Amino acid sequence: MIIEFLKNIFSFNANSPLLFTQFYFWAFFAIVFAVFSLFGNKTLLRNSFIFFVSIFFYYKTSGLAVLILFFATFLNFIIGLSISKKDGKQRALLLLVGLILNLGILCYFKYAYFFADMIFNLVGLQIPVVNVFAEIGNVVAGKDCFSVDKIILPVGISFYTFQCISYIMDVYRNKVAPVSNVLNFGFYVTFFPQLVAGPIVRAADFIPQIYKKYFLSRRQFGIAVFWILNGLAKKIILSDYLAVNFVDRVFENPLLYTGFENLVALFAYSLQVYADFSGYTDIAIGVAMIMGFYLPKNFNSPYKATNPGEFWKRWHISLSKWLQDYLYIPLGGNRNASFGTYACIITIALIGTILSGSIWVAVALLSIALIVTIYCRKSLDKKKSLVSNMNRMNTMLLGGLWHGASWNFMIWGGLNGIGMIIFRFWKEWDHPLRLLTIGIITFGFYKLAEFFPMPVLNIALVWSGAICLGTFLRFMYNFIGWKNPLLWLERSWAVLQTFVFITWTRLFFRAGSNLDPAEANEVAWNTAKNMVNQIGTPWNLEQVPEIARSCENILILFVLGMIVHWLPENLKRRYRISFAKLPLPLMAIATVFVVFVVYQFVTADLQKFIYFQF
Repeated sequence: MIIEFLKNIFSFNANSPLLFTQFYFWAFFAIVFAVFSLFGNKTLLRNSFIFFVSIFFYYKTSGLAVLILFFATFLNFIIGLSISKKDGKQRALLLLVGLILNLGILCYFKYAYFFADMIFNLVGLQIPVVNVFAEIGNVVAGKDCFSVDKIILPVGISFYTFQCISYIMDVYRNKVAPVSNVLNFGFYVTFFPQLVAGPIVRAADFIPQIYKKYFLSRRQFGIAVFWILNGLAKKIILSDYLAVNFVDRVFENPLLYTGFENLVALFAYSLQVYADFSGYTDIAIGVAMIMGFYLPKNFNSPYKATNPGEFWKRWHISLSKWLQDYLYIPLGGNRNASFGTYACIITIALIGTILSGSIWVAVALLSIALIVTIYCRKSLDKKKSLVSNMNRMNTMLLGGLWHGASWNFMIWGGLNGIGMIIFRFWKEWDHPLRLLTIGIITFGFYKLAEFFPMPVLNIALVWSGAICLGTFLRFMYNFIGWKNPLLWLERSWAVLQTFVFITWTRLFFRAGSNLDPAEANEVAWNTAKNMVNQIGTPWNLEQVPEIARSCENILILFVLGMIVHWLPENLKRRYRISFAKLPLPLMAIATVFVVFVVYQFVTADLQKFIYFQF
């Protein structure tokens, strides 16, 4: 009995990974923290212990993919030390080798099937996809221990790869001294609270912490407990409940549901994915803080954003900042176009062509890429603005491809890039030009919908009409000459429009998630098309109240979730600090009560965190 119990604890079960929402994780953390406390200020022992604990945690989450994590850790430790001991071109060469190896491993696991399909589509050569790392393991073991027939994406590989790249880049730029002990470095790469889904920790920000003595004030402890409870509530009450009881059902078969239900599911998914990812981050921040370490803020109420650009400064901040510092700025940022800018344009156009499988898409994308490239080279007066938008679009498209090599992720990234670019033009126009432009667009959609009745045109007409109405009212307000600016109303309208835009782009994100790359394109496109058809087909308004009553729990939870999200930041800060100041007995009672309420919403099967797949 005891042997079987220990076997279950120390073995990997793909159907039951170690999740923050499980009781087993909190038992695991209690034991880890108890042992952690024994080391006091012996930093090397403490860090070594956390390194091996994190390896065990990752093994319980991903099984033998832990060997890839080991390899990445030792590889980047050696590269970091080597860079620090070289000068000039040798440093740059080592950095280049490190980048190629890190990105090569990441691309192999994420895009091997895509590249194999691309070669087959281009030249007709059928290349079998083989798990090279499994083959190496079999050679080392001297027998067939691992399956070589399929490549399975290791959980969190993008996150720890980006951390490793951050480390060697920061060492190269002399922003951080290289870590001289592999156990300390292993602690930085594998720190278990943020290992499998971020936030992405910068070497320059986190490595200095691993040498500091443990310290946790009474208020910091209270804040840490608050973040943990906040994260559990987001994940279990909002994300899991919305997903299991409504969102997943609608996305699996949109045609079984009315247009109203499809629209509710789409907006509910926006709240679900935020609650899921930010809930994980909140728990990670709280767990790390109890251990005396501080992770970067990863979300800042993103649905308060007034435009798509601001949204990406508030959403997944660690990734957005990483892409800005290690992709957008190296491409030239808002200063100039680099070789990488043009290379990205051509590469993305080719990828889009291959994913679409259409010669007309190929002609269109390559023509656009060529026109943009030539225009950027010739039009010097518009060059800065155009280059900035090109680099911005490249960053968003590559960010989409980071999520997966499928057409739906490219559309999602591209739509976000287009939204950011359009807003930059919009904010430079005066109100008459805005009204004229959106008026023409709305009239165009009206005539198109009249002659070509299509659901997507109906949706476009309603949305553009709403924007046109808001723009008209703003124009009349200025024309009449009223002096009191209604800033709160203007901001609320901008927040609502941004939320609607981001939600519609998520249609393509959600439609292809959790799918095998081989079927993602077709299934995602059909799901998105069916949902658009249902939403854009004229509704029977008499049935809407009855349908709303049938899913009233979902609607109530969605409304309450959005109200809490939109609360002023000062108010949130006050109740967070008030909780942290509670006497320990009251804090314990409050914690037990919150945990009891939260777990009333637990579904039959605990849901994995969405971003584990990326």
